[in-house]
Amino acid sequence: LIMTFRPEFDPPWIGIPCVTALTINRLGQRDSDVMIDHLVGNKGLPASIRQDIIERTDGIPLFVEEMTKAVLESKGEGETRRTDGAVPSAPLAVPASLHASLMARLDRLGPAKEVAQVGAAIGRQFSHALLASVVRQREAELGSALDRLIAAGLLFRQGAPPHATYLFKHALVQDTAYGTLLRSQRQELHARIAKVLEQEFQETIGRQPETLAHHYSQAGLVDLAIELWGRAGARSADRSAHHEAVGHFGSALDLVGKLPPSHQRDERELELTLALAVSLIAVHGFGSIRVEECAVRAKGLSDKLYGSRNRFAAQRVAWNSSLMRQPVPRTAALARELVGLAEEDANPAKLAVAHRALGYSLLVAGEFREAAETLARGATLADTISEGEFAIYGEHPSMVCRAYGGQVKILMGFPESGMTLIEAGVAHARQQNNAHSLAWALGVAAHVSQSQHEPAATARFASEAIETAHEHRMPQWLALGERCKGWAIYQLGVFEGGLNLLRQGVRRWYDTGATLHTTHAEICLAESYLLQGHAAAARSHLSAARAHSTSYGENYLATEIDRLEALLLQCEGAPTEMVEECLAKALDMAHRQGARLFELRSATALARVMAEHNKHKAVDILSPIYNCFTEGLGTSDLKEARALLDRLT
Repeated sequence: LIMTFRPEFDPPWIGIPCVTALTINRLGQRDSDVMIDHLVGNKGLPASIRQDIIERTDGIPLFVEEMTKAVLESKGEGETRRTDGAVPSAPLAVPASLHASLMARLDRLGPAKEVAQVGAAIGRQFSHALLASVVRQREAELGSALDRLIAAGLLFRQGAPPHATYLFKHALVQDTAYGTLLRSQRQELHARIAKVLEQEFQETIGRQPETLAHHYSQAGLVDLAIELWGRAGARSADRSAHHEAVGHFGSALDLVGKLPPSHQRDERELELTLALAVSLIAVHGFGSIRVEECAVRAKGLSDKLYGSRNRFAAQRVAWNSSLMRQPVPRTAALARELVGLAEEDANPAKLAVAHRALGYSLLVAGEFREAAETLARGATLADTISEGEFAIYGEHPSMVCRAYGGQVKILMGFPESGMTLIEAGVAHARQQNNAHSLAWALGVAAHVSQSQHEPAATARFASEAIETAHEHRMPQWLALGERCKGWAIYQLGVFEGGLNLLRQGVRRWYDTGATLHTTHAEICLAESYLLQGHAAAARSHLSAARAHSTSYGENYLATEIDRLEALLLQCEGAPTEMVEECLAKALDMAHRQGARLFELRSATALARVMAEHNKHKAVDILSPIYNCFTEGLGTSDLKEARALLDRLT
């Protein structure tokens, strides 16, 4: 005979030799997932809804089953899907199949039910001190009511009153108790809780402004709630808790939408939209469609608010979203508009941000000389300005201009000077104690090291970028780290593992919605396949790189496309003249761009081919370019060129 019973039941037969007692623990997340999968079948369920079910059912199989069924039967599921990942979904209702049972347990408690209602309004967990200040009962009555709730198995208590804390045993019990309150009762109760928090629990408000924001919201005190949700979002963003920040800013914006139309409302919405964009960038990546939607909304608001102090920041977000998803000429034009706006305002902080935008746009366009000057100007300006001036942008030009300025320097043939700038950018990000900036700086360092063909350094920077991005759930920098590390370990001889990681990073990058750096991603794949002689696969990826570079104007790797084309032709057995012609084209492009690193690499490849029939001409091509370098003689490309010259002379 098998019998099940709740913990409060005390069976008299426990202890008899033929009786075995088993404690049935709650289901873990994996088991709850299995139950949900069994019920959902092939219908699918958004990840946020699945997680909500798991968290609110506390591993109770009956609750898991009934909540999942209720979601599947709900007419509102489609709406929940649409908001998935943008702002927190509304709490799922207690299923009717459970509501009557839970209500019956509460109704049997008599006066203790009111205490349960107040506790439910405070939250899943609450302190004795806060409850006592809100319920307005004598301590003896309150203690008796709490004892009844604990004895009924509805609450857990930790510690002794007045320092005790309480926790509803199940989230659905809290929901049911809260659901018994009329709307007017709820509003009055939340207003009372908010007043008590303000008067007696200032320390809690300082640590958790979202708690007070929630009670203001439920009390219908919209203006106060918006202010506190914004403060909570900013606090979360400062701690690199950007997923939390997205929820808090989203809650504030939901309430702003309920305010009557006015100039002040639009200004407040613009401020919150810009703050939301910063955290969405960290959570989803610069190229996310959600970031683009946020940028479009911010720009639309700023166009209405011509004199707004946030107009420049809105234009900057529009540029940043365009950078990741639109052709480079459009992005560069937006960046030049930014410079114009900043010059109109004569604001050094805005000028630093605008130079960062224009400098990077020029880098991607392959206009390296102007990019180097612009980024250097941005870094110089940023160094004279306090960090607080850049908070609204979610980035610091000192770090960004140095990281990308270092990349330009390296491409222009100054590997040591460039790496010094990049390392300064990484150091600045560490000093800021900002996870997003650090993952960004490390990702750029890995990207640049890959461009230099330095696999060991690439793997080192990429590994830390992956670790930082994984810890803080930043898909864009995780993707870049995986892409670069995969290339590096492939070059170091771990072919299968390296290629798998590289492909995973490329897929993850595209999943963020970004089109920028498609050229780089496809070149990495082409180069890796070519290393093993897989000409057909290399051809496919190189063609994709060329097509993207042409259609998007992403020209900073144009020379590398032509150089790899020549190596691929050689692998395919093409005539030497075709190979040399392709390398000569690469050499000419690199010279015109001022990309001395790529010029040297193309010259080395061309000299190696020419050496088969004309050693003197090979030396004449390679030697002058090699001799232009004044630093970085120990880097991979320079050592390779030197070794070839030594063999030919």
